[in-house]
Amino acid sequence: MLSTFDKLSRMLTQEKRLGYKNKAIMGGFEKLAPNWSEEARQEASTENERRVIEEVVEDLQNYPNIDDADRPTFVHQILVKLHKPDKQSTSHTAVNNKQENNNNTPPVQDSPRKPEVKQETKVQEAEVTRDSTPRPSTRRKTTRASTGASTQYSSDKDYASTGLDSPVTKLPGIKDGMARKLANLGIFCIEDFLKHYPRRYDDYRALKPINQLEYNEDATIIGQVWETRKRQSRGNRTLITTILTDGTATIEATWFNQPWLEKTFKPGMELVLSGRVEQYLGRLTFQSPEWEELDKDLVHTGRLVPVYPLTQGITSKWLRKQIRGVVNYWSRRLPDYLPDDSRERLNMMTLEEASRQIHFPDDWEKLEEARRRLAFDELLMIQLGVLRQRIEWRAQEGQALPVAPDTVARILETLPFQLTGAQRRALDEIVADVQTTVPMSRLLQGDVGSGKTVVSLIAMVLAVLDGGQAAILAPTEILAEQHYKGMERLLAAIGEAFGRTVTIKMLTGSVTGAQRKALLEELAQGQIDILVGTHAIIQGNVGFKDLRLAVIDEQHRFGVEQRSALRDKGFNPHMLVMTATPIPRTLALTLYGDLDLSIIDEMPPGRKPIKTRWLTPQERERAYSFIKSQIQKGRQAFIICPLVEESENSEARSAIEEHGRLQKQVFFRLKLGLLHGRMKSAEKEKVMKEFNDQKSQILVSTSVVEVGIDVPNASVMLVEGANRFGLAQLHQFRGRVGRGEHDSYCLLLADKVTDEAKERLQAVERTTNGFELAESDLKMRGPGEFFGTRQSGLPDLKLVQLTDVKLLELAREEARIIFEKDENLEQPHHRLLARQVENFWNNKSDLS
Repeated sequence: MLSTFDKLSRMLTQEKRLGYKNKAIMGGFEKLAPNWSEEARQEASTENERRVIEEVVEDLQNYPNIDDADRPTFVHQILVKLHKPDKQSTSHTAVNNKQENNNNTPPVQDSPRKPEVKQETKVQEAEVTRDSTPRPSTRRKTTRASTGASTQYSSDKDYASTGLDSPVTKLPGIKDGMARKLANLGIFCIEDFLKHYPRRYDDYRALKPINQLEYNEDATIIGQVWETRKRQSRGNRTLITTILTDGTATIEATWFNQPWLEKTFKPGMELVLSGRVEQYLGRLTFQSPEWEELDKDLVHTGRLVPVYPLTQGITSKWLRKQIRGVVNYWSRRLPDYLPDDSRERLNMMTLEEASRQIHFPDDWEKLEEARRRLAFDELLMIQLGVLRQRIEWRAQEGQALPVAPDTVARILETLPFQLTGAQRRALDEIVADVQTTVPMSRLLQGDVGSGKTVVSLIAMVLAVLDGGQAAILAPTEILAEQHYKGMERLLAAIGEAFGRTVTIKMLTGSVTGAQRKALLEELAQGQIDILVGTHAIIQGNVGFKDLRLAVIDEQHRFGVEQRSALRDKGFNPHMLVMTATPIPRTLALTLYGDLDLSIIDEMPPGRKPIKTRWLTPQERERAYSFIKSQIQKGRQAFIICPLVEESENSEARSAIEEHGRLQKQVFFRLKLGLLHGRMKSAEKEKVMKEFNDQKSQILVSTSVVEVGIDVPNASVMLVEGANRFGLAQLHQFRGRVGRGEHDSYCLLLADKVTDEAKERLQAVERTTNGFELAESDLKMRGPGEFFGTRQSGLPDLKLVQLTDVKLLELAREEARIIFEKDENLEQPHHRLLARQVENFWNNKSDLS
């Protein structure tokens, strides 16, 4: 076969693999036709070959106009034409052709040797007829070394004895050591492979001739191995160099520390290579490209290739192979829990198809359809769960709190400040709720420093004045102590106005022994009106006489069991949960569908705005100098370190290293505290208390710096790698300062200045309004940036994007339709859905 015929055959074979979308060649086959025609005519030696060339060129130019359904047959006919002349003409190998057409060939270091491989010169008619897209030639089978480079995929028998909940060690080749590494990625069982979604996709579909490659582009080629060499480079690394040709030119590809490739790549073996085109000594090369044999089912090359989050000891190729095996077997066995009528009405992809396309998409359109279906499923599970909670909660009967017309006004008169309009609206909504026998279940959302706590205090006083008790649950001892001291000051005046003492006490893990025993007795006897505390107040031996109102601060920090435990301390008490996380109203109503929503979107007058500046990496020393000047004035500072890596220990390690560097090299005359997520609770409490008591001047922390921590003396917040954080999280960091009488500053230090990063950091610089930032976040975030626990305290949704407002509303409406027809999901066609909702909520935190 002419080498140009062979080359086109390979391109058409790739077109088959890509689903006949005219995407195997950059620009389509119609643009390839003129160049291919010119090359083929120069090579043709018979009238028959020249006739076929004319026909094929016409076919290629007409290919875009062929209906999708007819393209498989059309491509097959072209392939038959390409193979027929091969019987009547002399074979031209790709290597020989290279020697005739090397004007555009990049130079190579050594003169390549012609591979000693028998070239097939005939293709039987029977073979072409049997296969709808015949392979361009019969290739010698090669066996790869049994290494991590293998792309042999598991067969069905490897999965026949497993279930989705089977541990990963049930799969061939995964021992305990590899299982521990997979655990770092959250992969414990086979189902976790299906839900370990790619973080991006590399587009390696466009197949190009070697002589048309351009520097710094991502490209795919099909080439024949000419020669493979091994040598040791500096640093004692093994370097494998392979020269490949496709008949238009040659190119060199190199791999580091993969010595088995020397025996794997045999002369004459045909490979598909995908990767970034690099340049070395003036010639184009591939550096560590992905590769596969041409006659394999392409997974790593020649397609949209998934790129997964990794951890140390696991390679992209190995993980991709494992996920491909799981997807191939299990996707077609997944029961689709979304009812047929819902799926058809919403025009959603099937679960089987979505599970395949999200990992190994045919094209960008199919990928988006898959993401839409799976993201919708996540939102629907939330909606069905929260609506069920709302129905169950409102079906219970609680105790109404009668409020006299002048009671609220009398409480407000005792305060040393006036409530803002937003605070007053929220308070009115709460007062209306507690006067009914339906237990209140309300979310109070307010920006940092907006005055949520005083609104909750007034609600608690209403419960006390009616003879009941109230409790507020805080995530940390320091935050509990802040609430206790602030409320105690205000309650003295309130008690005096009503002619009675309002008793407030604090219960944390630090309260032990006789002190704890006495406090619990007073609480059980009703001698304590308001209890402020941490997790200690929901322990089994803590009992109230008559708990009427339960308040949960920073609600996302507590799971369903903890919230239920607090509810169980009373007889269906009213529940108020608070959050300082700014969430756009649409998202809040959707994600907290079981709660009524009150928003405090106005700041108290007189609070000094925090001056915010974003800085480039070159301005780091300037930031350090500013912190030193503030500390000389008696102030304190926070320094936040970003999460640089994805492996389990990276957060602690990066924080420790940065703390050590700053302590030794930058702030060596000061005391620096260290806070990170792998410290025990007691250790974190100690560090924060020392900082609060001014025993340390700077607190170096990862993003776990406690929400709500109030250190009035801290005046500077420096966020390293600010471009890595969401706007809402940056706003939360900023809220840790500006709580005292001093001017306060937030410095956002970017470690990479892109146009997107600049836009986002400028948004934080422009406004201190958290709700404005939340709306900006919603508008600016693009594909691949999802909201989850790190940005907003919401459930860890893997595929929902911040821009999915319409999908959120669609899921909310669909949940309403389903519940109207079948509130308990008992109908036969809802049984799978009911089981999926239960499984989802068993693995997620309660949103109420």
